[in-house]
Amino acid sequence: MSIDEDIHIREAGRCGRITLTRPKALNALSYDMAMAVDGALDRWGDGGAVDLILVDAEGDRAFCAGGDVAELYRCGLDGDYSYGRKFWADEYRMNAKIGECAVPYVAIMDGIVMGGGAGISVHGTHRVVTERSMIAMPESVIGLIPDVGCSLPLAQAPGHLGEFLAMTGWRMNGADAIHAGFADIEVASADLAELKSQLEKTVDPAAIGAFARDGNEATLAPHLDAIDRHFGQETALDCLLSLEADPSDFTRKAAEMIRRGCPLSVACSFELVRNARTLASVRQALVHEYRFTFRAMSDGDFLEGVRAQVIEKDRDPKWQIRRLEDVSRAKIDAMLAPLGDDELEI
Repeated sequence: MSIDEDIHIREAGRCGRITLTRPKALNALSYDMAMAVDGALDRWGDGGAVDLILVDAEGDRAFCAGGDVAELYRCGLDGDYSYGRKFWADEYRMNAKIGECAVPYVAIMDGIVMGGGAGISVHGTHRVVTERSMIAMPESVIGLIPDVGCSLPLAQAPGHLGEFLAMTGWRMNGADAIHAGFADIEVASADLAELKSQLEKTVDPAAIGAFARDGNEATLAPHLDAIDRHFGQETALDCLLSLEADPSDFTRKAAEMIRRGCPLSVACSFELVRNARTLASVRQALVHEYRFTFRAMSDGDFLEGVRAQVIEKDRDPKWQIRRLEDVSRAKIDAMLAPLGDDELEI
């Protein structure tokens, strides 16, 4: 299949346009698609060729449901970890370019936005959601951690919302995403065509304001105090045990979501968010995330997580460490330790 069938990159006057065109695959981001975005950023990011970059996707179900992990799985199953490491390293460099883009970068986050989809949207200057938006970082269910630079916005979310989102993979609506700092403004999906037309014509992100609307109520609003109480603990396990000692429906659901994730990934996700509060840039966050993803196949549970959730879909992963109670401090430190000569260079 030609890359041109998966992504459409063009210029509309002084507006750089990137459209993901894999709606049947929920616009999952392949390596070639990520590198096409990277190339466009190289051409446009300094502001010489365009005055605004607008990113969207075909279909009304998903902006981008994450990275296309099937090829990573196939290579890793054969003992080839180099493809996955290259995929993540090159993708992360592209994510950093979005965060450092010199021109306004407008992302239309309509529908499902997860994982790699957040990586090509959340670091933009103007993040637009709709009543159909569903944003999540559910990487722990496949043995990964919230990556593509998103450990930083998670760390910057109010209170301990970041730990909660990283450990559970909770699905945010548009209002939740705005509160968490993953998005800026909500518009009606029916207005998107006109909004995009105005942005192409004006190349001025101020045009978004005319389309702003009050969206759905934030689903997490009633639970923020509970989130801060339970996820302000010293360790990931402490957070989980605090939840399980609280009999409310919300805390029970959150605890169940954590228990479904890979214990090692959950513990490391918690640590990454905590550590990211000391970081100053997306670049730094990506370097820290890469330490885990570099080891995710060789030393972690990524292959088993993908097998259970994506390939065989039996939803019954056999994690190396079966319970969060059994994840040692030494194992967490080993997964997040600097990589020496293999450290990510951006």
